[in-house]
Amino acid sequence: MKKPYVLIVEDEEAILEMISLNLHQNNFIPQRSINAEMAEQSLKNNKPDLILLDWMLPGMSGIDFLKRVRINSETKDIPVIMLTAKAEEDDKVRGLDVGADDYIAKPFSPKELIARIKAILRRNTPDLIPSEIVIGKLKINPDSHTVSYNENQIKLGPTEFKILYLFMTNNNRVLTREKIVNKIWGNETEIDSRTIDVHIKRLRASLKNNGLEETIETVRGSGYKLSESKYFE
Repeated sequence: MKKPYVLIVEDEEAILEMISLNLHQNNFIPQRSINAEMAEQSLKNNKPDLILLDWMLPGMSGIDFLKRVRINSETKDIPVIMLTAKAEEDDKVRGLDVGADDYIAKPFSPKELIARIKAILRRNTPDLIPSEIVIGKLKINPDSHTVSYNENQIKLGPTEFKILYLFMTNNNRVLTREKIVNKIWGNETEIDSRTIDVHIKRLRASLKNNGLEETIETVRGSGYKLSESKYFE
């Protein structure tokens, strides 16, 4: 299995080095560019599996560079995560409208960035990412359909298994009930929020019975997320 190749377009040297180091430690191949012009040349030489793109760049802006990536038939399908200090909602929407696949505001944790990268690559190029997901002592493998915590097997129903896998591939991200429905049941619109709540309750009970309490956190008014608790250390 080849290592995913990630193009980093970032003009701040400290951030560029931090990202490169963390990518290398997580079995990615980083390619550094300090501006959009350098990044364009890099794209001609080697097509990356994903681009990490800073919003504020000297010369051509990240947004303008993203527009050029999206209109080029050779690069239009490359997933892009925007990196920016701009946290305002309008800026986020603008980046997504232009064609960004995700958006992360500075300062961010390397752990969250790696999780976002892996989640996008699983959706776009699943062969690049190992199917087994490991967060601390919690492991899930969709190929063997197994879940374990601290090497002890956890039995889950098929729907609860899919929901846990969804949470673990979107670590640190809040998932709305609508998104869970779309990912698990597709276009079956008859699935309502109460059905989701029942499956979440079952999943929580199974995890609690195996020593994992408060693993799935309720985010009031938004949905659910995988809790960053002591169990995942």
